[in-house]
Amino acid sequence: MLTDIVLLQKRELESRLQETYVDRKIPAPWDLENDLIKVITGPRRAGKSFYGIHLLQKAGSYGYINFDDERLAAVENYDEIISAVNSVYGHPRYLFFDEIQNLPRWEIFVNRLQRQGFRLLITGSNANLLSSELATHLTGRHVLFVLFPFSFGEALAASAKELTGIEKMAALETYAEQGGYPEPLLKNIDRRDYLRTLLQSTLYKDIVKRFKVRSVQGIEDLTLYLMSNIAREYSLNALSGVTKCRSVHTIDKYIRYLQETYLLFSLPRFSFRVKNQAGFNKKIYCTDNGLAIAAGFRFSEDKGALYENLVAVALKKEEIAGRISLFYWRSPQNEEVDFVVKEGLHVTRLIQVSSDIANPKTLKREMRALIKASQELHCDDLLLLNDRVDRMETFRWQDAERPIRLMPLWQWLLEK
Repeated sequence: MLTDIVLLQKRELESRLQETYVDRKIPAPWDLENDLIKVITGPRRAGKSFYGIHLLQKAGSYGYINFDDERLAAVENYDEIISAVNSVYGHPRYLFFDEIQNLPRWEIFVNRLQRQGFRLLITGSNANLLSSELATHLTGRHVLFVLFPFSFGEALAASAKELTGIEKMAALETYAEQGGYPEPLLKNIDRRDYLRTLLQSTLYKDIVKRFKVRSVQGIEDLTLYLMSNIAREYSLNALSGVTKCRSVHTIDKYIRYLQETYLLFSLPRFSFRVKNQAGFNKKIYCTDNGLAIAAGFRFSEDKGALYENLVAVALKKEEIAGRISLFYWRSPQNEEVDFVVKEGLHVTRLIQVSSDIANPKTLKREMRALIKASQELHCDDLLLLNDRVDRMETFRWQDAERPIRLMPLWQWLLEK
């Protein structure tokens, strides 16, 4: 019986492998040969399973089981699972366990297989594979990789067309509003309905059910409000006034849940004093522009916020990988620089994002903020991302003069 289930899943897998696959433009996140348990997490429907399958294909033979199958719920002797995999796949060294959280006491099973010499790759719902819990479940014998929806470069690859620079600029406008979730890009399905359903599924399965949230309306209100205000500052007190969640402690807790399930993430305001930093407002971003618009983002004319969110997501990936720390900067006069990139103890780059710098006043405002931040943070690598201008310009403000690189956003995203 169990062998039959694994065999049927293998046939389903072979059928899926005939579907279009867009090669993810990321280096292999780990050495498949080492004995650490490889864990792929990230937003729901971002392509984790497909990515894992194609990663293992390069390594040779592997066994695959999808535990999102009610027929496997009654299995009590887990050795029978391995026997079935060996029978169907011919004693593979690599094992790919998809949606592993549906198997009771999965962490004990996975740890035992790792000690027995198997090379393991696992995925699962975010709520059960939180990094904070994995350290306990897998006792340090794992490496985590977070997979986001398609980047701009991957979305272009999905179209399978060679584009000119002008065409790429136009494609960015579409990507900024539609986002990068794979299925709506690759299949003829309604994007907005798909993303709204995905949001509801994540809220109820990964948050409400997992964390036993009592105020369902409260977390829904909070989510929609935050997604309608991407790239803006927020405070817990202000949020308690615009949602049904009256407690700032509840608001704080709900935001953590939304961040742990990769729906949203926050950016702290930079300060040399950690104590001050903790007391400042934060800025909110969504992991996918299309999801934000489908869920609640009503200011489609505010292209600047959409552009800024794209940059935030690209930089957040670097922060998750441990290469940088990310902040925003604000002066006492409320001048702002969108992104402060810190590597180790030093600020290494300041990035400003503007969708349109054709107005001289806009250009002057953005450059002035960069120079003031440059003076305070002792950083001379200044970048102004915009819709089309590509040049180096020296800008002077009062007694300070700095070279500032102006670069089209589409070009920067492809380089990332």
